[in-house]
Amino acid sequence: MAETVRRSTSRYGSRPTMKDVAARAGVGLKTVSRVVNGEAGVTQDTERRVQEAIEALGFRRNDSARVLRKGRTATVGLVLEDLADPFYGPLSRAVEEVARAHGALLINGSSAEDPERERELALALCARRVDGLIVIPAGSDHRYLEPEIRAGVATVFVDRPAGRIEADAVLSDSFGGARQGVAHLIAGGHRRIGFIGDLPRIHTAVERLRGYRAAMEDAELPVADGWVSLGPTDPERVREAAAAMLSGPEPVTALFAGNNRVTVTVVRLLAGWERPVALVGFDDIELADLLGITVVAQDAAALGRTAAERLFRRLEGFDDAPSRTELPTVLYARGSGEVPPAED
Repeated sequence: MAETVRRSTSRYGSRPTMKDVAARAGVGLKTVSRVVNGEAGVTQDTERRVQEAIEALGFRRNDSARVLRKGRTATVGLVLEDLADPFYGPLSRAVEEVARAHGALLINGSSAEDPERERELALALCARRVDGLIVIPAGSDHRYLEPEIRAGVATVFVDRPAGRIEADAVLSDSFGGARQGVAHLIAGGHRRIGFIGDLPRIHTAVERLRGYRAAMEDAELPVADGWVSLGPTDPERVREAAAAMLSGPEPVTALFAGNNRVTVTVVRLLAGWERPVALVGFDDIELADLLGITVVAQDAAALGRTAAERLFRRLEGFDDAPSRTELPTVLYARGSGEVPPAED
């Protein structure tokens, strides 16, 4: 009885192997390996036949075996807070450009500001044998990475430092930037200034609040309890916090927004507010120059580039003590931060 051959209806077939290339080109497996890996010892005619077979079959080199031989994957992982946040676009792009310059592939993912998700993502990348990690931490305890670091996974933290371990960190001067931004409002005549920031467990939120308080203290100005609000940056929470500060018998005359998402929500609220209110935001936002929004800007691309360069320096064998690099911020006065206090 004739044998019935069942063929898969899937459009996906098995990938061609070097054995397939060798059979089509009429050469040995070792010859194909030399051509694929760019090694010497193959005649031009033989190399041409092998290349024609590779093109005809659609063969692609499987780097997994090379990983096992060399112990390096030429991949690095990037754990972000939120891939949808505009701040992380230039940061991620800068990391990718440095990785590409070093012949490495970048794999990234989002923690969604969830410490457990950050841990799962970072360890998943390590399980896939990435050579290094760049992490924007959501949590405050990174001891789970100690075994991976000891095993040789270079790790650099960016935007926020690591928690409970010693590791390289590349940060912006959140404290100094916030202090400068609030001092700018004070220099414009404001004495009642509100601060709306991110979750209190986040390093940058704490540092920016510290900068706000320092500027107020420098000017010997009190900070009323109702002038400070930390929490999630969803629009509803931010609108409620801002409206509360701007209401009552002694409302604030100016607001300092702790990050780009807070700034966007406050700008929308102030667009319909009955009296002028000054605003300075931390982080630049799209169209801020056209809308006249005064900001304290950090260089996201420089953060990513500096962190990636530090990572590849580690991968090249530099084993000096973990370092902390702090990049400066820049105040752009565009109009919203120069609104004078409304008369009571």
